[in-house]
Amino acid sequence: MRLATVRLVNAVFYAHHGVMEEEHRIGGRYEVDVAMTLDVREAAEGDDLSKTVDYEKVYALVREVVTGNSSYLIERVAWRIAEAVGEAYPAVAEVEVTVRKPNPPVGGPCDRAEVAVRHAP
Repeated sequence: MRLATVRLVNAVFYAHHGVMEEEHRIGGRYEVDVAMTLDVREAAEGDDLSKTVDYEKVYALVREVVTGNSSYLIERVAWRIAEAVGEAYPAVAEVEVTVRKPNPPVGGPCDRAEVAVRHAP
C-alpha cells in the first residue's frame, strides 16, 4: 500500500450561505480545500488516472455542492462535500474538507471563519 494525499487547495466560489438574511440575499466568497488520502500504488506504477481521484471531477463536484445549495452553516457545506467525495471515490480512505468564509459578519475585524471536516468513508 502506498498512501498519498491528493489535494485541491483554495478553490474559490461565490455562493449564498450563512445564518444572516443578507448572506443568503447578497452572497459571498467561499474558499474550499479538499485533501483525499488513498492508495496510489497502481496509479503511480501504471501512470493511470483511472486508479486515483480525478481532481478536475472533484472540483466540479465541490462547485456543485457549494453553489447549488444554500445552507446556514459552513459545517454543513463541508460535510456535504466530504460525503459526496466519499460516495464518488470509494478508494479514498479519508477525506478532509476545509471551508472558509472570508470577512465573516462577526461585528469586528476578522480574516475568516473556517471549519474542517474529516471523514473516513
